[in-house]
Amino acid sequence: MSKAYWIGHVSVDDPEAYQAYRAANAAAFTKFGGRFLVRGGSQDVVEGALRPRAVVIEFPSYAAALACYHSQEYQAALALRAPVSTADLAIVEGWDEG
Repeated sequence: MSKAYWIGHVSVDDPEAYQAYRAANAAAFTKFGGRFLVRGGSQDVVEGALRPRAVVIEFPSYAAALACYHSQEYQAALALRAPVSTADLAIVEGWDEG
């Protein structure tokens, strides 16, 4: 079974209010096995245009990644994020050579 990833690019309009989202999303990510691989940090956009903040979260499966997004826990966190940020988010299945 392939892992899956949330790949997000985010513009944060209110960093202080965004902290409430960061605290709230932990419940959903823990429940569904999400693990941050990238959470902000420096980035150089060398082609195209992206939002200032990059995020990559690994999940044990595509089903877990989708279930996390649609979960009651994450939707509650999203309600905190939406008013204070703009995001582009994709949920993608990982590639398994096996």
